[in-house]
Amino acid sequence: MSILGISAFYHDSAAALVQDGKLVAAAQEERFTRKKHDDGLPLNAIRYCLREGGVGPRGIEAVVYYDKPISTFVRLLRTYMRVGPKGFASFRQAIPLWMREKLWIPYLVERGLRDLGYEMPGRLLYTEHHESHAASAFFPSPFDSAAILTFDGVGEWATSSIGVGEGNRIRLEKQLLFPNSLGLLYSAFTYYCGFRVNSGEYKLMGLAPYGEPRYVAQILDNLMDVHEDGSFDLNLEYFGFLSGLTMTNGRFHGLFGGPPREPESEITRREMDLARSIQAVTEEVVLRMARHAASTTGQRRACLAGGVALNCVANGELLRRGPFDEIWIQPAAGDAGGAVGAALYGWHQVLGNERRSAGADGMSGAYLGPSYSDDEIRAYLEANGYPYDVVGNDEAWAARIAELVASEKVVGLFVGRMEFGPRALGHRSIIGDARSATMQSLMNLKIKYRESFRPFAPAVLAERAHEFFDIDVESPYMMLVAEVRDQLRATNGGPPPGDDLRSWVNEVRSTIPAVTHVDYSARLQTVNSDQSPEFHAILSAFDELTGCPVVINTSFNVRGEPIVCTPEDAYRCFMRTEMDHLVLGHHLLSKDAQPPWMESVGWQEDLVLD
Repeated sequence: MSILGISAFYHDSAAALVQDGKLVAAAQEERFTRKKHDDGLPLNAIRYCLREGGVGPRGIEAVVYYDKPISTFVRLLRTYMRVGPKGFASFRQAIPLWMREKLWIPYLVERGLRDLGYEMPGRLLYTEHHESHAASAFFPSPFDSAAILTFDGVGEWATSSIGVGEGNRIRLEKQLLFPNSLGLLYSAFTYYCGFRVNSGEYKLMGLAPYGEPRYVAQILDNLMDVHEDGSFDLNLEYFGFLSGLTMTNGRFHGLFGGPPREPESEITRREMDLARSIQAVTEEVVLRMARHAASTTGQRRACLAGGVALNCVANGELLRRGPFDEIWIQPAAGDAGGAVGAALYGWHQVLGNERRSAGADGMSGAYLGPSYSDDEIRAYLEANGYPYDVVGNDEAWAARIAELVASEKVVGLFVGRMEFGPRALGHRSIIGDARSATMQSLMNLKIKYRESFRPFAPAVLAERAHEFFDIDVESPYMMLVAEVRDQLRATNGGPPPGDDLRSWVNEVRSTIPAVTHVDYSARLQTVNSDQSPEFHAILSAFDELTGCPVVINTSFNVRGEPIVCTPEDAYRCFMRTEMDHLVLGHHLLSKDAQPPWMESVGWQEDLVLD
């Protein structure tokens, strides 16, 4: 029995397929269209999922959509009525999209399936937005029962929720309602600090360690009233998202000393301190909500989803200071993951099918996207005349890649099934030597074409992670931050005088400087052999060669484009950047051996600078 889950028409469209209770495929539409944050009906992702599952033209039992559009539409109308004429510009921009697409989900889904050669099933189901988040958090988790916490910008009305998952059922017990939203609050500061809303929040999180929390009191005294249970009331006099097209307004700007930072301009001490302050407030709200959830549900384990659950610093604080013994975070915690939650909600909650967790991780390491065989890769390379070497032996293959990384070469890695969610986890990754003092700056400026202050994540052998990081649990999805062990830290750490981010970034803080952030933290991925034998083999070979089981792992893309999906995407990104080598399956390509690359002038101008 095949259940198709769909998220669409908001931020990151995606599709997921559940067959007989197992999540067999999931992918974001942006990976196929190459349009960052593609929010259209995910026809390419749907096609992939159905083909991966071997679903015939009449084989779909039900389609489950991750949201209830009518409820959201009512919320929008009531909001516009509340703010009156001030909201007309926003109303005029939003309503045509709703009339053209969002109110016609059944028709659009049926037409899309028909165009793909599939028959519309008899059942088209809807979950509430936060039900889909909750389902994506609990049903794939290894827990038989757990508290559920979800937090994002806004669904229909809910912005955060507390619930319980038991067996094959979830229930939401308490919700915080719009406009009181932790996600919108964080996005307001993202906007004010000059980053793009809905994609630049992780930049704000990365900037926070450079600052001091000197604005916390101003935030708590003026912008919000936080209650003991983690709920809060926003002071809407400081925000513009209800009635305007911006997140903040003049009163907000006056409170923090001037207008928003212009995008791409120099980052100042103000932005650093604002980032640190809102991060501290976010962590406090999450901790209060978690303590309330533990108290009211009696659960000792928790599952998290929603866009705010991508804040891995807050997740790390929750793990260390929170009330739960264990936490599990949906790796595609944002709206794309709603497709997974919708499909699993349909299978368990609607159809009543049994759930067999038995301690297993139902996300399969998030390796749920397309893969390409060596034959397919070879055909692509031969057709285009791209020179390559073949390293067919798996042990020799891993050893050769490890040698390249150890010699400070930057390597694009394209193996196995593509990851689902915002993190590259070794299958569509760019890797480098974590021991290099210059690798972070090199990869940021010459490979990723992004801001130099942003840290890179370490990938580490799961069995040796505790030797390098202060962590005693696995972190397979880069959803937790842990500190580098004291014995690995340099004695000359600490901020330099002044506010020069570049000199600060390039300071050597540990024996793995390329992945050690300014506060000695790291957003790490622990790699075990069960989930990704290929990536584990590379790390093992690197460890054997150097004595260090840690490499840089960053997503295989440049700033403003989605993570690569196909061999063609990978080769194009390889040639556009200063990567040294490209691994396509068992095929190894050297940049020096490739024919001249003809690139259109100004190609980066078409990308969405997030």
